[in-house]
Amino acid sequence: MKIGFFEIKEKEAKFLRPQLLDHESDFHLSFIDKDHLPEKRNYEIISVFTGSIIDKTVMESFPNLKLIDTRTTGYDHIDLKTAKEKNILVSNVPFYGANTVAEFAFGLLLTLSRKIFLAYDRIKETGSFDLEGLQGFDLMGKTIGIVGTGRIGRHMIKIAKGFEMNVVAYDTRPDEKLAQEFGFRYLDFEELLKNSDVISIHIPYLPSTHYLINRKNIYLIKKGCILINTSRGAIVETEAIVRALHEGILAGAGLDVLEEEGPVKNVRQFLLYGRPEEHNLKTILQNNILVDMDNAIITPHMAFNSKEALHRILNTTVQNIKSLVEGKPQNLV
Repeated sequence: MKIGFFEIKEKEAKFLRPQLLDHESDFHLSFIDKDHLPEKRNYEIISVFTGSIIDKTVMESFPNLKLIDTRTTGYDHIDLKTAKEKNILVSNVPFYGANTVAEFAFGLLLTLSRKIFLAYDRIKETGSFDLEGLQGFDLMGKTIGIVGTGRIGRHMIKIAKGFEMNVVAYDTRPDEKLAQEFGFRYLDFEELLKNSDVISIHIPYLPSTHYLINRKNIYLIKKGCILINTSRGAIVETEAIVRALHEGILAGAGLDVLEEEGPVKNVRQFLLYGRPEEHNLKTILQNNILVDMDNAIITPHMAFNSKEALHRILNTTVQNIKSLVEGKPQNLV
């Protein structure tokens, strides 16, 4: 098989090469989309990450394409409808680090609840050890609302219980057996917003979850709540976050994901080669406002990024490729 890996670092390529000796593999650090296509177009398999957008134009650029493998759990960056029409299989990494993402989400929460970054930044920038404005709050006894009780959500519940927090949850498919076993209760979404001191999002991005939290229901949120999002940016309307932080509805927001995060990550690339008409420029400006707000912690979509999780991602990627060659494709979406 001719395989093109994109958004691959050298240490990842070093892991993959010896396991794919029977295949012709190329490794590219760059992402891929309709405006950034490689010179080589004879790949039968392409393996991508979150920065690549695989639409109809991209698929038609690879006439021999049999499999699009994404080294992620989410696959909203791939046009599944077109892939199906063209009989191109799509595989993902369904399980790589539920604990990994949950641990990171709690890291964001602790950074905000105890104002850890503000304290660090004050000492580093000014040398001041003054405690003024640095008073945080305990997690023990607070209520955390977990949106989505899949694998990551379950780890969040376990960690929250370790901090002696009260746990409520929302899921379109409530698992009452799980609730009884873990000691939490399900609420409808609006009730979760009203009753949570912390809200943490752990659901996939789908048409039904687009702007699940938005400019209207943001005002239902309990005043002083902290919002954590390590899932997908567009589940929460950016304008709603900016308003809620500015008006004091939210005490803080820990965001590992943003709407329009591509242009935010590489402004120069976007200004020189991007297509502004295909993006929400207002949202891009709002993201930059968020980056400058003291009560927002923004990280670069890195909740997955632990040594152990990366190892699991690469192992699953190899298995996805080998299973296709064996005629028994796995982890199809």
